Amino acid sequence: MKKFGNVLWGVVFIIIGVVFGLNAVGLTNVNVFFKGWWTLFIIVPSLIELIRSANKMWSLIWFIIGVVLLLCAQNILSFHLVRKLFFPFILVMIGISIIFKDAFHKKVTENIRKLNSNKGDFDEYCATFGSQKNNLSGQEFKGANLDAVFGSVELDLSEAMIKQDQVINANAIFGGIEIKVPTGVNIQVKSTPIFGGVENKAKTDYNENLPTIYINGVAMFGGVEIK
Repeated sequence: MKKFGNVLWGVVFIIIGVVFGLNAVGLTNVNVFFKGWWTLFIIVPSLIELIRSANKMWSLIWFIIGVVLLLCAQNILSFHLVRKLFFPFILVMIGISIIFKDAFHKKVTENIRKLNSNKGDFDEYCATFGSQKNNLSGQEFKGANLDAVFGSVELDLSEAMIKQDQVINANAIFGGIEIKVPTGVNIQVKSTPIFGGVENKAKTDYNENLPTIYINGVAMFGGVEIK
């Protein structure tokens, strides 16, 4: 799916290049800078993320915002009205995402709940207005809670021992969390992004014979990156 997203970006740039080229030689006279052309910088990326992302809620929100702004620029909608309704709309969408987030990841949510019943054995890593780097090379990993508040936490499991299913609860609030996972494991992600993002760059094919690392990520004005 990531490759498909790259293809879409390539197609967008090719179309723009062809239009500029045809305009330059006088074969066409397409006005690329139409009213609201700048909204494409919101619409196109959010549309691509809608197609390739597992968590589509915030991609959908940004796509709607981009389309509404385009309609305002075209004088189809009123900027004044949209400005008044913007904050209530965001609150409603956040509420919907919180209410229905478990419904979209029901099996993953249940497995995370079971694993979280053993929270007493978890490692705790927290960075507030600072940073932490943790490398568990050669150690057995038994789950962790990561909290980055106006700071950053890095957890390197690339050479850690994963003997059974484990969970990582990662909360990034105005901060960033980076998780490096080992090969030979499954990665399952459940995310709640609120003006933030949870990105899984370590996507692998599921193998039921391998242990699974469940990552329960919350990103509020921050980011969680798995690689």
